[in-house]
Amino acid sequence: MSDHHQDSPQTFDYKHVGGRFLGLVATALVAYIAVFVGAGYDPAQFAFSYLFAFTFFLTICMGGLFWILVHHAVDAEWSVVVRRQLENIASLLPVLGLLFVPLVFVAPQLWQWMRPENAHDPLLLEKWPYLTPAFFWGRAAFYFFFFTVAAVWLRANSILQDKDGAPRYTVFNRRITFASLPLFAVCLTFGAIDWLMGLDYHWFSTMWGVYIFAGTALSSLCVLVLLITALRGAGYFRNIISVEHYHIIGKLMFAFTVFWAYIGFSQYMLIWYANIPEETIYFLRRNTESWQILSTALVVGHFFVPFLLLLPNPGKRKPAFLCGVAVWILLMHLLDIYVVVLPALHKAGVALSWMDFACLAAVGCTLAAVFLKRLGDAPLWPLRDPRLPNSIALKN
Repeated sequence: MSDHHQDSPQTFDYKHVGGRFLGLVATALVAYIAVFVGAGYDPAQFAFSYLFAFTFFLTICMGGLFWILVHHAVDAEWSVVVRRQLENIASLLPVLGLLFVPLVFVAPQLWQWMRPENAHDPLLLEKWPYLTPAFFWGRAAFYFFFFTVAAVWLRANSILQDKDGAPRYTVFNRRITFASLPLFAVCLTFGAIDWLMGLDYHWFSTMWGVYIFAGTALSSLCVLVLLITALRGAGYFRNIISVEHYHIIGKLMFAFTVFWAYIGFSQYMLIWYANIPEETIYFLRRNTESWQILSTALVVGHFFVPFLLLLPNPGKRKPAFLCGVAVWILLMHLLDIYVVVLPALHKAGVALSWMDFACLAAVGCTLAAVFLKRLGDAPLWPLRDPRLPNSIALKN
């Protein structure tokens, strides 16, 4: 094991960052100034654009936490070498908790059930007391409290194990995982219901949480592929991460591409077959006018294209090819979140706004800057995890 460690730098050297960190900070500041000025004359557009950007990055970070929990729950060996980067991705969840705050000030623009004129809506009264401001904000605080504690605790124990290699940290993280998995499912599901389904409180779907989860798990795998490939290109992970690891990640990407399509089709088919007005409104809005073009592009681009690309085995073993597919899937995931959020504002058709892009830049550059700053705080992989030798010697 020590021989492998000598072949590759174990910690990130900030010389590889160059001026990128300052560039990210500057871009984030400019973007935030622009969108907050824009919020002054068009608060509704700001609210939906910010929720769109926030949700896109939140799903990626929640996906990182999910894969850490799966790793510990099944006592996986192959993923040990990439787990630290998943931990770094998940550790951005506390930052997202802070970035959630601007939505508090524009909440009535997003969630119409908060508006006084809707207080006597019979459907809203049926959903009382779930849809009440105090309970809504209390749930949001609990979601981020759980995400923060789980992500930080698991990463901290992993880093502590780097010092003495004590197996107790592995055992302790498994115990944390078994307590966290049910809470993760609850927080992700109800967060999706509160913040996304809640954009139209008349609409409901029993499969909504699973649909958002499918995109969450898939998008985080794509970011992981791009991240470890970038680090390998900078000279890290030599003799640590091999094409065998890429092959497994590629198979998982293929599996969750199919899973996303299965859940999406099942939700659509059941709602279409039942033909209940409170359910069909979601798809009617997204299958009319110019929204239909994006919905069709989503079906083709999010399923058929990556399905055909990832189906053959050779492509999964080529890092450059897998990175190209990962970028494509991330773009489709971005489109997916856009089609979920923005039709609630632009009911008549697609209406792109500069604030959509500015909010993406603001949230994305903030998270990227924090990630780069944190990348060198700990070794790039768990140095003394008991399963590390088997992970390095993986044969798939």
